[in-house]
Formats: sequence, C-alpha cells, structure tokens
Amino acid sequence: MTPTELVQERLLSLEDLSRRRCGWRTYSQKTVFTNGVFDLIHPGHLTYLAEAAGLGQRLIVGVNSDESVKRLKGDGRPVMPLAARMQLLAGLFYVDGVIAFDEDTPLELIKALKPDVLVKGGDYTEDTIVGAPEVRSWGGEVEVLTFVDGYSSTGIIERLRG
Repeated sequence: MTPTELVQERLLSLEDLSRRRCGWRTYSQKTVFTNGVFDLIHPGHLTYLAEAAGLGQRLIVGVNSDESVKRLKGDGRPVMPLAARMQLLAGLFYVDGVIAFDEDTPLELIKALKPDVLVKGGDYTEDTIVGAPEVRSWGGEVEVLTFVDGYSSTGIIERLRG
C-alpha cells in the first residue's frame, strides 16, 4: 500500500469505523478516542496524540466539521478546511482512523463508537469532558493528558493575523 493509500484508508465514515471497531474488539485491541478542531497542527497536538495512542492499540480522532468550527470559534475559522485537517491527522503513524462530526460535541459519535478510553488535554477536567459519563457506564476509562504549554492554534492564528 502506498503512503497516499494508507492515508485514504484511515479517513473513515461511521459505518467503516463501526466495522473496524468490531474487528478490533475480536482481537481485544483497546480503542482510544479523542476529538478536536486540529486547525494548524502544531507540536502540542503531536505530543498529545502520541500520548493518547500509548493508552491503547488503536487511536481514533474525531474532527469538528467546518460548520461546527465556525459555530464554536466564529467567522474566519477554521483556517484549514476539514479535508486538509483530516488528511494531516491520517498521515500520522500513530493515528488509526479519522472521522468528522457536524455536531458541536462528539457525544453521538462517542456513543456509537463506545471507545475503551476517552482522552482530552489538560485544558479539560474529567467533569467537563463530553461523553465521560457514557464511557464510564460501559466500563471505559477517561484520561486527561498533560497540556503542552506554548502551543495553541488560536494563539498562532492571532499572531499571524497580527
């Protein structure tokens, strides 16, 4: 498989993801889920995603659609369109799948996927993570990873706009 084909293989629909998730369960592979905008991917994102991947055997990343980002972050965002953000994430060797969602939160996606581990960054607490009660209800874990100081897509965009 070529690198381009590998990236394309990781861009998933909910149907594709559900099918793969069944296969991973068959082999007792722990699935980790995280989500975000991932506009202008930076070293903080890379560190965070690598740590998240280390919590299981499969890492799935949910990405807010362009419409969702506009509602959450305002006009002028995202800087990079959904297809580009997803392709960049799918190109990371420790990411097993990337899926978009249109809602403001990934709750419905989390309920459909039923990950073994739900992960967010240190700018969250377990009480503020969307989907945490649901993940715990089926015996899953909720993890808050250390926030990497000095990196923020919003901060980078503000500096560029000067």
